[in-house]
Amino acid sequence: MMVPAAPPEVGEAVRQAAARQGTSVSTWLTEAAADKLRNELLGAALDQWEAEDGPFTQAELDEAASRLGPAQRSDVA
Repeated sequence: MMVPAAPPEVGEAVRQAAARQGTSVSTWLTEAAADKLRNELLGAALDQWEAEDGPFTQAELDEAASRLGPAQRSDVA
């Protein structure tokens, strides 16, 4: 299976991010992959929760957003 190459600007951004963190590109990419996998697992767990208990209410979503911090999704209805 052939994986398409990332645009050069992505590679440079990764190198810069790794340098800012004082880590290697390999370590930075490993941590990024681990974050993505955790997010996918969390998403699956939340989907399962909603399948069993119904959708989250806006009040529940607002409470979660206030506890988690500044990043609020604009695509949540």
